[in-house]
Amino acid sequence: MSSLEAPNVHDAEPIPEAARAEIDRLLQSGDLFRYTAPEDAPVALLEAEFAEMMGMRYALAVASCSAALFLALKALELPRDARVLIPGFTFAAVPSAVVHAECCPVLCEVGDDYRIDLEDFAAKLDDVAAVIISHMRGHTSDMAAIMALCDARGIPVVEDAAHSLGTTWRGRKIGTIGRIGCFSFQSYKMINAGEGGILVTDDAELVARAIIMSGAYEHNWKKHPVLRDHFPALQNRLPLYNQRMSNLSAAVIRPQLPHLARRVGDGRANHDHVAARLNTSPWMQVPDSLPGEERAPDSIQFNLEGMTEPQRRSFAEAAEAMGVKVQIFGLSADNARAFWNWHFVPDLPEDLPATRAMLMRACDVRLPARLTRAECDFIAEALIAAAETVMGTPRAYGT
Repeated sequence: MSSLEAPNVHDAEPIPEAARAEIDRLLQSGDLFRYTAPEDAPVALLEAEFAEMMGMRYALAVASCSAALFLALKALELPRDARVLIPGFTFAAVPSAVVHAECCPVLCEVGDDYRIDLEDFAAKLDDVAAVIISHMRGHTSDMAAIMALCDARGIPVVEDAAHSLGTTWRGRKIGTIGRIGCFSFQSYKMINAGEGGILVTDDAELVARAIIMSGAYEHNWKKHPVLRDHFPALQNRLPLYNQRMSNLSAAVIRPQLPHLARRVGDGRANHDHVAARLNTSPWMQVPDSLPGEERAPDSIQFNLEGMTEPQRRSFAEAAEAMGVKVQIFGLSADNARAFWNWHFVPDLPEDLPATRAMLMRACDVRLPARLTRAECDFIAEALIAAAETVMGTPRAYGT
């Protein structure tokens, strides 16, 4: 084991100095509401800059990625109790957004590589009104196959890209492939505002509905001038859910956008370095990326091989004793990513056997882009040592 202390994997990168003057100006003026300024409010500037960065026509900044998902479903004008297909492996906020939109989540299986089981996905598309694809922990499912299946049936696809800002699929940016893409600025994401989210789309009617419902009451929609012609017919015809982003959050986010490419590169290098080391152990396996997938990871996931459940629990305890916190999704009490804990979901399936089996041995470890190579080595060595503590040192070939 390295003589380094265990790295701090919880803190985000410092907020860029460029944000300080704007934050101070906002605090001095008290001008935190996005619709107070006649033009160029920080939230409006963020929307324009993010849409341009993603190559999309429109962006709407809101309170969280959960709010973006909820507004996306409402903007699609799905009827009450519409069935929305989601992966069985995602964060509880995704089925929560579906329930909040007065729709019914339908869960499909997820494989050992954390991606949607396309056979089960296709089998469950009948009577589905919309699909949410969660690129969970940044693992992209086969978007070519998914879009072909959904386009053939006229089913809109919403991308939950909370963990995937900066990821590309066959040269296309994740979050721009479906009808709507939703991103997170929560503190553990690639860009950190503590809380916050944003949705992107090329559909003017859809984003106009989302803008009104996000809280553009009375005539505040006039501060979205590119879309001005789409709003009059919507005036007073949609409910207001008040999911707006504040100017203060936008002021924190905007100076981080130019750092995204560097963070993505650093995060991928860290992930791939640790993955290569973990894959030398017979007790751990990091799934490969799909052909054409370029990930933007800030964590690493791997499956424990050849261990019983008690041995998996002992592995997590040994790793934590060495300074590395490991979450085994299915063995962590009340984990919000384990579908059997979503008791708020109507008609929760009794089981998704493949997804359950994966979650019972899939591990999650924070791996921020800012870590040094030595810190990444500390994490890899601790995980390998923890496995060997539980399972013994692998015997060399021929001994």
